[in-house]
Formats: sequence, C-alpha cells, structure tokens
Amino acid sequence: MTSDFQYPDWSEHTILIAEDIDSNFAVLSALLQKTNIRILRAHNGEEAVETSLLNPSVRLILMDISMPCCDGIEASRQIRQQLPGKIVIAQTAHDFSSVIAGENFDAFLRKPIRRKQLLEVLSLYLS
Repeated sequence: MTSDFQYPDWSEHTILIAEDIDSNFAVLSALLQKTNIRILRAHNGEEAVETSLLNPSVRLILMDISMPCCDGIEASRQIRQQLPGKIVIAQTAHDFSSVIAGENFDAFLRKPIRRKQLLEVLSLYLS
C-alpha cells in the first residue's frame, strides 16, 4: 500500500513547541520531521515567553495549556503583549475550546494530535 500524501516543505520556517511532557514533544516532532521545519522547545510557559522574545525567527508557537511555572494561557497573554501578531496555537487534551479560542490563540488543537490535523492547521499559517 502506497501513500500519495505530500509533506509540505517548511525548511525555511522555525516554530516553537511549548510542551512539558517529553513523549508529547516527541510525537509532535515526529509528525513534523518530514516537513524539515526547525523546531525549538520550551518546557514551560516561562521558557516559551523567553524563547519567543530571544528568537525572532520563530514564526509560530504550539502552546500546551497545562504546563508548570506559567501555564499556556498566561504565557500566550504575555507573548501577545510583547509580540503582537505572533501566531500562537493552543494544544490541549482538555475541552477548553470555548475558553481559549479567543484573543490569545489563533487556533486550537485537541490532543492526541493527528498528523492530518496538525499539518492542516499549520498550513494555514506557514504555506
């Protein structure tokens, strides 16, 4: 069985994945590997804010909602204040869609994240 699926070439883009759980980060990295995108990682919301500020090449942030130190909602609020227009996509296993789909996030991904879902959402902002 062959697949006709074509991965986009995002080799010119850098994204930040804010995710405190190693296995979740590994899954996202594996799903994106064939796109050749450059991935930076933050282990908590505080790191996400700092990494965003220190790396202007970050085009998009995949923000976990439940993280230590500073959760994804607060981190996104801070990023929006300091970097207006930065693309921030929420990712969570919880049903926060009505709460978080406002001004702090451009899109919402429900865990477990599937390849098609991830690539479709990222394509809206990277292609």
